[in-house]
Amino acid sequence: MTAPPATAAWEHRDARAGFEVVRTSRLDGGWRLRGTTTAVEEGRAWAVGYTIDVDEGWCTRRVVVSHPLEDSPARVVLERAEEGRWLVGGRRVPALDGCLDVDLESSAMTNALPVHRLRQAVGDTANVPAVYVRADDLTVGRLEQVYTRVADAEGRERYDYTAPEFGFSARLVYDASGFVLDYPGLAVRRA
Repeated sequence: MTAPPATAAWEHRDARAGFEVVRTSRLDGGWRLRGTTTAVEEGRAWAVGYTIDVDEGWCTRRVVVSHPLEDSPARVVLERAEEGRWLVGGRRVPALDGCLDVDLESSAMTNALPVHRLRQAVGDTANVPAVYVRADDLTVGRLEQVYTRVADAEGRERYDYTAPEFGFSARLVYDASGFVLDYPGLAVRRA
């Protein structure tokens, strides 16, 4: 895969109307992904800001998620300790053990994390549990996910994605940098 773009943007549609923008920057031993998603969903407007630090192998190290427009901005800090253990606000949460990625409900970008990390061959299937952060209240839980690499089309990598908890599945299309271009029912990349 190529290095991620300096910036990327997605239009959120169908499930919600909105926009997401991310800026990537090099860190010592990894990458920083800093973004904001704003949307209207079921008649309610919201905004979520995030900073995600990943190592060279794209395993998530640290995440800060916030509601930047609130009078008293809500914020959650996630840190991956050794052996895939997670701290949420400084406290260990055993239910998250073994997760290497974060999945933000508000973000299309976070679907890049396992694709970068796994670099699957066509036909490979991977169970990819993630630390899941909800958009409305920033609650944190575990989300079981499955990524299956299917044949490329038009020079683009494609993955069948499933989140059994939500009864959701879609075929995601990625660019050469491993950032999602098309997330049916949720987002399409605009820049």
